[in-house]
Amino acid sequence: MAGSWQATAQAVGLLLALLGWVSSCVTTFVPLWKSLNLDLNELEVWTMGLWQVCIAQEEGVVECRAHGSFLALPPELRVSRLLMCLSNGLGLLGCFLAAPGLEAWRACEDRPRIKQRLLLAGGAAFGMAGMATLVPVSWVAYNTVLDFWDDTVPDIVPRWEFGEATFLGWFAGAFLAAGGLLLACSTRSSRMALPPALAGHQAPAMPGPARGHPLHPKNADLVI
Repeated sequence: MAGSWQATAQAVGLLLALLGWVSSCVTTFVPLWKSLNLDLNELEVWTMGLWQVCIAQEEGVVECRAHGSFLALPPELRVSRLLMCLSNGLGLLGCFLAAPGLEAWRACEDRPRIKQRLLLAGGAAFGMAGMATLVPVSWVAYNTVLDFWDDTVPDIVPRWEFGEATFLGWFAGAFLAAGGLLLACSTRSSRMALPPALAGHQAPAMPGPARGHPLHPKNADLVI
């Protein structure tokens, strides 16, 4: 029963982590972190990402332009670039570490402790990848809210709003963190379970006193 629960937790955890990692990669590169609708020209929709700004027109034409300079970007976008790339790398590392540690994976079957350590390291990598995704997405969303409700900006000036990538990034970070936590918890349950090799091994009997020893039952009367 414990082995079945452990295998299920590992499968669900890895599935959530992979889904979160793919979503995090998509969030990194799509230019949909912010959106802007111009009141003067409602036929155009501006969207912004970490790498470029795009203009979508009503005819279906999308024109994108890369950001001019990395140093010219706002601090939250510069840090978000680094953290999202770090998240993608940690997610890939978590996949390589966690896969050999699964019970269904036949590698290192004779070394259960190594499989547990690999699975634990993979879960930790996924958890850090989730944090590296949630922090930049939340930071950009926080600054978007501050700019939207800024009273110093005239009302006629268009305001940036949340883009689809913001919500996708939140889901990606949550999936990565949940998957890493499930993988880590499955290693804890496997430590508490007794290994099969030790289950059939009987403890050696304590050696009794030799026949010529004074404490041997047959020699007890002689000692007294």
